[in-house]
Amino acid sequence: MNTESSMNNKLQNVNGVPISRREAMRRGITGTAGLLLADKFGGFGALAAEEQKPKPVIKAKAKSVIQIFLWGGMSHNDTWDPKPKSGYEYLGDFRGVLDTNVPGIQVSELFPQLAKQADKYSIIRSMTHRNNGHETAAYIMQTGHMPGERLAYPSVGAVFAMFKGYNAGYKGVLPPYVVMTQPQGRFSEAGFLGAKYKPFATGGDPNAARFEVEGVVARGITDDRQKARREFLGKMNTMRNAMPGNPQLAESKSTEESAYNLILGKGKEVFDLSLEKPELRDKYGRHTFGQECLVARRLVESGVPYVTINYPGGWDTHSNHFLTMRRQCPQLDQGLAALLQDLHDTGLLETTVVWCCGEFGRGPKVDWQPPWNGGRNHYGNVFSVLVAGGGFKSGCIVGSSDEKGEEVKERPVYPIDLMGSIYLLAGIDPNAKLPHPEGLDAFVLNPEEKGQKTAGYLTEIMNI
Repeated sequence: MNTESSMNNKLQNVNGVPISRREAMRRGITGTAGLLLADKFGGFGALAAEEQKPKPVIKAKAKSVIQIFLWGGMSHNDTWDPKPKSGYEYLGDFRGVLDTNVPGIQVSELFPQLAKQADKYSIIRSMTHRNNGHETAAYIMQTGHMPGERLAYPSVGAVFAMFKGYNAGYKGVLPPYVVMTQPQGRFSEAGFLGAKYKPFATGGDPNAARFEVEGVVARGITDDRQKARREFLGKMNTMRNAMPGNPQLAESKSTEESAYNLILGKGKEVFDLSLEKPELRDKYGRHTFGQECLVARRLVESGVPYVTINYPGGWDTHSNHFLTMRRQCPQLDQGLAALLQDLHDTGLLETTVVWCCGEFGRGPKVDWQPPWNGGRNHYGNVFSVLVAGGGFKSGCIVGSSDEKGEEVKERPVYPIDLMGSIYLLAGIDPNAKLPHPEGLDAFVLNPEEKGQKTAGYLTEIMNI
């Protein structure tokens, strides 16, 4: 059965009346916590015969998400979908592959630590959207929507900030959506939801002697001096001291205390890596990315719903590709492997989704011509994504690319399929309406959007 084409056609209900994919999706979702499955691929419709059977339900397990965004696009051939027989034109400098601790799964020679952790993650090797522009591809992979429409949709993180944060009575000291260390920058992460749902960008460098988190850790000012300033300001606020029962002044004081709790209290402690054992910090790697991963674990441990790590330096390797990969892949390998192990050891992996990819892959065929001299260009036809935790099964491979990694061979996975699966695991209805300031119809995801393609949720790797 051609899953993609079947999903793109109109579906029928039990009375033979055509229904849209959106309506089929709506009928297939039980509340915001689960999905009634129509077939083994989690298709968005239900055939008449299936209507008569009870269907399994996906139980929401994920409380938090850590997204590692490899902006610029990481080569799939050189990482998690190696093609050792494709020849020098495609392999370039990297010919070696490693067996993992899961029989049948191999990764590039550049990932020895992740090779030991394959029982904690799964790899999607058939991700596709066929878009090769940084801005447009990043928008697709961060929102699940197609570019070029009237609506500028919010990122996954902003949607989590709404449904798992502010609309869910979130009581955390830190904002519900945190980015390290800088926003992605290709588009507005909050979209039409507005500034309230923008991510809190930490700035600074967690690998520095002092992680100077923007607005939390002030350069050159000690904690004692911060506390002294607070006490002095409190004494100078004569109006509040003279009118302790005034509700407006009381609210002002409460807001001030929340801010100081972020600067001087538990909020600041989350970013203080000196509280961790040096041995653990060494395991993550004494480099920016490794320490970002450790901070991410501390953030989800404190209850933050969505954390994004925008990989420092990026992966836009048109030139110097192999040199860059030799430098960055070992850091990615070390930090990500340590994060998965740490989340597993602390029990957080059960309730934390980790997903790692860029906006696209890199060209399977090496561009040896000047000025690239051995680079790989943008490639959205097929690429790889690593997913783990929060209800995703581990030790699995989803889909495949062809023998040279140029096209999807089996089971295409589109951005809406991946993001819809993450939403379901977190108990967010992918069909839910979003508030648009002009009252326009807008949904968390929209399978009927112009240019949108879907092959169904990732139910083959979702614990149900």
